[in-house]
Amino acid sequence: MTKTRAVLAALFLALFTLVSAYGQSGRGTLAGSVADVLGGGLQGAKITLDPGGIVALSDSVGQFTLTGVASGDYTLTVSYAGFTDNSKKVTVGAGQVTRADVVLSIASNKQDVQVYAGRQGGEVEAINRTLTADNIINVLPADVIKSLPNANVADAIGRLPSVTLERDEGEGKYVQVRGTEPRLTNTTIDGVNIASAETVRQIKLDIIAADLVESVQINKTLQANMEGDGIGGSVDLRTKSAGDRPTVALESTGGYTSIMGGRPAYQFDGTLGKRFAEGKLGMLFGGSYDWNGRGINDVEPAPVALGGYDERDYQYYRQRLGFAGTVDYRFSETSNVYLKGLYSLFHNYGNRWDYNLGATFTPTGQPDANGSTSFGAEIRRPVQDIGSLQVGGRHVISRSLLAWDAESSVGRTKDNGYSDASFAPASTSNLNAIQFGLDNTNPLVPKLTTPQGVNIFDPKQYEYTGQRINNYYNPEVDLGFGGSLATSYTAAGHSGMFEVGGRFRNVHKFANQDTHYYVPTAASGSPTLSMTNFLGGFTDPNYYGNSYTFGPTVDYDKVTALTAQVENKKKAKLGNNFNFIEKVEAGYVMNTINLAKFRIVAGLRFENTSEDDAGNTAASSTVVSTTKGSYLDVLPSASVRYTLTPESGIRLVYGRGVSRPNFSDLVSFATVSPGGVRTLSSIGNPNLKAEHADNVDL
Repeated sequence: MTKTRAVLAALFLALFTLVSAYGQSGRGTLAGSVADVLGGGLQGAKITLDPGGIVALSDSVGQFTLTGVASGDYTLTVSYAGFTDNSKKVTVGAGQVTRADVVLSIASNKQDVQVYAGRQGGEVEAINRTLTADNIINVLPADVIKSLPNANVADAIGRLPSVTLERDEGEGKYVQVRGTEPRLTNTTIDGVNIASAETVRQIKLDIIAADLVESVQINKTLQANMEGDGIGGSVDLRTKSAGDRPTVALESTGGYTSIMGGRPAYQFDGTLGKRFAEGKLGMLFGGSYDWNGRGINDVEPAPVALGGYDERDYQYYRQRLGFAGTVDYRFSETSNVYLKGLYSLFHNYGNRWDYNLGATFTPTGQPDANGSTSFGAEIRRPVQDIGSLQVGGRHVISRSLLAWDAESSVGRTKDNGYSDASFAPASTSNLNAIQFGLDNTNPLVPKLTTPQGVNIFDPKQYEYTGQRINNYYNPEVDLGFGGSLATSYTAAGHSGMFEVGGRFRNVHKFANQDTHYYVPTAASGSPTLSMTNFLGGFTDPNYYGNSYTFGPTVDYDKVTALTAQVENKKKAKLGNNFNFIEKVEAGYVMNTINLAKFRIVAGLRFENTSEDDAGNTAASSTVVSTTKGSYLDVLPSASVRYTLTPESGIRLVYGRGVSRPNFSDLVSFATVSPGGVRTLSSIGNPNLKAEHADNVDL
């Protein structure tokens, strides 16, 4: 901790020195906006001020600010791919703020559409932001996201190059950048880490509706002023803000699949925004709701000759409800504050029914008379949500830009009753010893067949044997704040920017999990246990294109309504419950300078991580003592960009990143599970080290 405090103290001393050193007269500020002919703000436009070669980029609503500009006459040039460059004369006065608003026209008068309209405008924005960024990025603006049927943010991100998805029941869930595992990809909202809804580091992005964000930016290389997490890359979700034009957007989409008797899908999105008080106050609010009915016919085979297969039906009805909004106030051209929020709720509900066909075989490969079958029903009702709230501001102080923010985020998973019920053949059933046959007529759909008079789908042959109920609650709460000071300067006629900053983040993650088992009080063979007492209305007569047969199913509510059952407390167990606190203190210095056609960015980031494991109650009811620890990471980065033409360039980038172990792996726990053949043991390791990678990109 002493080393970290010394580093942070040095950074803040440097910040104070810079404020004092650069608070001098003879310089002013140039602020303005870049828009198309319809008044739409253009994000990522390149603003160049000559002489001096001072460069800036327009923000998400087309605004820009150049600080520390020596008083005098200049030529302001704004360039944006797909539009004609616009140059104008400006005069900057000492100690004053000069306003310069620029309107760009499309580059060719032969085009039939307004470039900024719809998907075309989104593609142009992506090109410009990718071209002008100091690091290597890919961008997916809202116009492109909405032009395709993306139910969640992960599905949208999966369309970008070098990105693959880990999917859950057909929908994208985790993002993987450059082929690395999901844990090595970091996720932020407006540049700040957010809480995970699970016990892993990666963010489950199917929770967040696609329409809630202004854009998605994947940072393939890191800079000193960015969070140091993300060896594979960093996904930044950017929230919407009110532009100078009023915003009204209402959309609805729908779809239908014929599987399992028909499953619909529909989505409703809306965004409203406007600026008030002569443009000083901006308010924007958006919401999204979607219902996604999914059905899956699933034959899960072991090789037929080695044990049979499961016939499964999955019926999902997923609901997402999300809101996002921004309120900002511009005190002046060079000072503003904002409040941004995003919240998304995901009901990942579903049912599963499965018939389990088990066969045993003779040494010659033929089924013997010891085959068996069983039936299972499962419900899952996990509720997951992610929320983020951020307050901050940007203020020009002399020739410096001060940015600050404070934020809180939460991610949670709660499932009161991830449960399954088991049914087995009654003691008098002819399903206890089945002489299966093997049908390989179509080798792509091998099937087990039954002897004449044996019906494995007859519910009268099965009886209820018990259920398992799993309760789970896993929240994370993050609190943090940060600030930076970027000061412009001129060295030998070359413009540059020196930036210092720091950030603190407190992560509190804990998990509570327990599993309970219930068995019926009636003896085997009792009519009260017959599967016929629990039947539901769901059927699937066209299962797997009629290649297989699927039998009747169970209504799980009828299982839970059975009062004649008791808990088997000998099997009840606690999960790997834990209480974990992590604190990250970060500081950085970074310098940017333009040398003719070269733009050089170099920086150094320090991140000190402190961990406090408050102990763990494991499945064996073993309480492991608490542990504490800390470590310091030094993360250098540098990039060189050479401009070939105004619309092309080459970058060479180096960066060092860090990825910390999953929370569930770091906490101290020990479980021992005796088995028939072997005993399985698991142990948590609070001494796990963070991983590091040195990335070089051309």
